[in-house]
Amino acid sequence: MWLFAVLFLPIVQASYPLRAVSNAVSGPVRGLLTVQCRYDPGWETYKKWWCRGAEWSDCHILVTTNGSEEEAKNNHVSIKDNQKQFTFIVTMEELRWNYEDTYWCGIERYGTDLGVSVKVTIDPVTMQCHYGPRWETYVESWCEDADSNGCNILVETPGLALKKNRVSINQKKHTFSMTIWGE
Repeated sequence: MWLFAVLFLPIVQASYPLRAVSNAVSGPVRGLLTVQCRYDPGWETYKKWWCRGAEWSDCHILVTTNGSEEEAKNNHVSIKDNQKQFTFIVTMEELRWNYEDTYWCGIERYGTDLGVSVKVTIDPVTMQCHYGPRWETYVESWCEDADSNGCNILVETPGLALKKNRVSINQKKHTFSMTIWGE
């Protein structure tokens, strides 16, 4: 009978001290997204970081805290640790198509750092433009970074729909819409 009791002993597993609230997040082109990472008590004063790269060994650190609750920022990425709630928040702003990738929440420590992966995707964005009937015979186009010297045309309407790179224009009566989507 003792063999039977041994087979049904509960298996206790140690939990990993770092977790992402969501392992997949998304945000719109030119918008922002936030990632929340939680850690166990005892890791409050350790440096937290956010890096990019599908493989842990090739991950490139984008921003790091200094071990305090002070926000750190590098380009369009910021990180802030809340040591009372055992969480840190990463914010990515001005999202671009090429930001879609695997990222990592991490804690710096002696030996191998702690890390958990987060998949970042970029959502499509649709914008509509309206025009009057007298403009129906004109070509509609979408420009990137237009200024007084002209613009870099991404796509224009030779017909009902056109796809070029990751941009499409759909033309209907007195309206055309442009959709930008990630990979």
